[in-house]
Amino acid sequence: MLCDTSRLLPAGAATTLPAQPRSRGSALRCRRRELHFPGHPALPFCDFLAAQLARPSFPPGRRVILRRGRMPPVMGGSLAGSERRARRGRCGPQAARAVGPDVAAEDAARSPKRLVQGSRRFKAAGGWALLAVVTLLSFATRFHRLDEPPHICWDETHFGKMGSYYINRTFFFDVHPPLGKMLIGLAGYLSGYDGTFLFQKPGDKYEHHSYMGMRGFCAFLGSWLIPFAYLTVLEVSKSLPAALLTAALLTFDTGCLTLSQYILLDPILMFFIMAAMLSMVKYNSCTDRPFSASWWFWLSLTGISLAGALGVKFVGLFIILQVGLNTISDLWHLFGDLSLSLVTMGKHLIARILCLIVLPLALYMAIFAVHFIVLNKSGPGDGFFSSAFQARLSGNNLHNASIPEHLAYGSVITVKNLRMASGYLHSHRHLYPEGIGARQQQVTTYLHKDYNNLWIVKKHNTNSDPLDPSLPVEFVRHGDIIRLEHKETSRNLHSHYHEAPLTRKHYQVTGYGINGTGDSNDFWRIEVVNRKFGNRIKVLRSRIRLIHLVTGCVLGSSGKVLPKWGWEQLEVTCTPYLKETLNSIWNVEDHFNPKLPNISLDVLKPSFPEILLESHMVMLRGNNGLKPKDNDFTSKPWHWPINYQGLRFSGINDTDFRVYLLGNPVVWWLNLLSIALYLLTGSFTAVALQRGVHLPAEVEGLSQVLLRGGGQALLGWVLHYFPFFLMGRILYFHHYFPAMLFSSMLTGILWDTLLRLCAWRLAPSSLARGIHVGGILSLLLGTAYSFYLFHPLAYGMVGPLAQNPLSPMAGLRWLESWDF
Repeated sequence: MLCDTSRLLPAGAATTLPAQPRSRGSALRCRRRELHFPGHPALPFCDFLAAQLARPSFPPGRRVILRRGRMPPVMGGSLAGSERRARRGRCGPQAARAVGPDVAAEDAARSPKRLVQGSRRFKAAGGWALLAVVTLLSFATRFHRLDEPPHICWDETHFGKMGSYYINRTFFFDVHPPLGKMLIGLAGYLSGYDGTFLFQKPGDKYEHHSYMGMRGFCAFLGSWLIPFAYLTVLEVSKSLPAALLTAALLTFDTGCLTLSQYILLDPILMFFIMAAMLSMVKYNSCTDRPFSASWWFWLSLTGISLAGALGVKFVGLFIILQVGLNTISDLWHLFGDLSLSLVTMGKHLIARILCLIVLPLALYMAIFAVHFIVLNKSGPGDGFFSSAFQARLSGNNLHNASIPEHLAYGSVITVKNLRMASGYLHSHRHLYPEGIGARQQQVTTYLHKDYNNLWIVKKHNTNSDPLDPSLPVEFVRHGDIIRLEHKETSRNLHSHYHEAPLTRKHYQVTGYGINGTGDSNDFWRIEVVNRKFGNRIKVLRSRIRLIHLVTGCVLGSSGKVLPKWGWEQLEVTCTPYLKETLNSIWNVEDHFNPKLPNISLDVLKPSFPEILLESHMVMLRGNNGLKPKDNDFTSKPWHWPINYQGLRFSGINDTDFRVYLLGNPVVWWLNLLSIALYLLTGSFTAVALQRGVHLPAEVEGLSQVLLRGGGQALLGWVLHYFPFFLMGRILYFHHYFPAMLFSSMLTGILWDTLLRLCAWRLAPSSLARGIHVGGILSLLLGTAYSFYLFHPLAYGMVGPLAQNPLSPMAGLRWLESWDF
């Protein structure tokens, strides 16, 4: 819209200007001035208008035509540096359009609009070039010396072995969802690994086996963490220095580097976490154009990344919670926008349900569907699952099996506890140690198939052989009193009033007797849950309880792991509490009786929803069962942010190739300081804004970046760190690294903001720009130099230990707890 200057100038100010020779380029200069008129306050204008008022250059009688625009506010007589630069950018085109036709040809020749577009293209090209440099440096540091050491390091023994299981299609059990291991197996298969390496223990040489494909895949995903963090910080702060500082912190962190170079789940998990975070902030930036192609793309990619994070580890639930909180906040603000109709609100809600709930769930279930299809052969994980689950595994004794349907006396059976991951009723020749109840034969539950899991069902009051062909078949029925004789040792399942080894107020269960001859404490009443007396016991399908006839207690598995004298198997007790729980409910799985006809077990195979639910129950129970063992190297959550203690990946002696997982102390302690500073400055800023304190435009803009962008990073750190304080399972140092990603992003945002505020405070001093640039450069160079000092921890070292002056780490063991 065009307006006359009489509408912008105070009354009495002339708007007709005499002609003057026009200086070249004056129409393109735009600087802030203040014009004073009698009885009026100072009035700010673009430099072009101020210059023309000072030195008229128009023909007599010509009126000055201006584009209507917002007048820049006067704040303390001066503008902040960035605000002043922004205003100049707007005033340039205005000045060009304000001149008369006598200079139109010159303006067209100079083409200021093209200059602005060229400047934007130059800035965009510079941004892409900087991203390329960050990405190349990330890949270079992660792939450098990737083949060293050529032996198993730390948890490669687990996840490399699980990759082999996928290649061989052998079923196994792990406490984590399957996506990470599937991808490792796929990478190994595509790179020529044949799945024959045993991955028995750390230190075993890979020799001729191809392991670089699996390491390279993990390094590839780990290399993307830095560009993702760079782009995330750039999106929330609109500041290249903040993004660059974040990228430097992660590039030069020895801990992130170490985790990315080995066959582990951590780089895969962090890849999906950062992908979800980047996608979330990207679709947040598209709120001004909802339902556009870019909006749908980033929203869908967020859902896909959430499925990936959860499909690798249950830690992915934390990023799901963060995206969920962001979505609730987003919808709440949309709900308060009265310009939106209810139909539009419904579209927003449905879009988020489809992309952030339905899509991730569908992908997550698809991951398990592929997992069950690929792993179709019996393996070491069978015993963790129910008998019906095992019946679907090729090679399992229940697969396509035909066994007698009903239990009879004389049958040889295995008895499985229905509590997930509890295993089979088991005994062996080892005795309970002195001071642990009666010194009789141990009875436990064992998760794997074993001959010591076999028991013979006998009558309680006779020793005759029920398999004698001359005797008729006699079925076991609900309410019968039976005796279970251990097939390998001929001792009877026995209980008495001695206390159980681990569980107080429960009775000890032992193996007792000689060649099946014991006493009345060997008698058990068999009951089928919710069935009438006289019903037959069905194999696999009947849920049974064994009630001790003398004490009245119920046979059960406590799920507690016995010490080494019990071979770390699970405790079996007889509980006096008769409440029905899965701990005390069993089923008959294997069943051998030559006198009975067989039936096919195909009818017992479970559906996909049933095996999906069972898998999750087993994984959750397995996670809860991960307790520290004797001499296990563990750490506590409070150790992690302060980099208190690392983790030995490889080697221990000066002749070994040693790799030590430890964060770059400069980076980690700077992150810790930044969290404390953010809590202080963020709280102060939030209170000031809430109280309505009038802040300069520059300060207010930086405050919003600090609170919103920094707040997202702080929320991610909190959600990925503090839940570990509530966990009872065993914890390791590497569990902190997803939280460390967020603390590094917070550090980049915080220090860039603080340095900008310092520069603004010193403006227009010549030190203003130097404060910001010098501060960022100091942080970048400091992290790079600290990486130079500590890089042997990640890339490996051979030779003297740190306490030796000749060691490359001499003088760098700043904490006694660092064991390198």
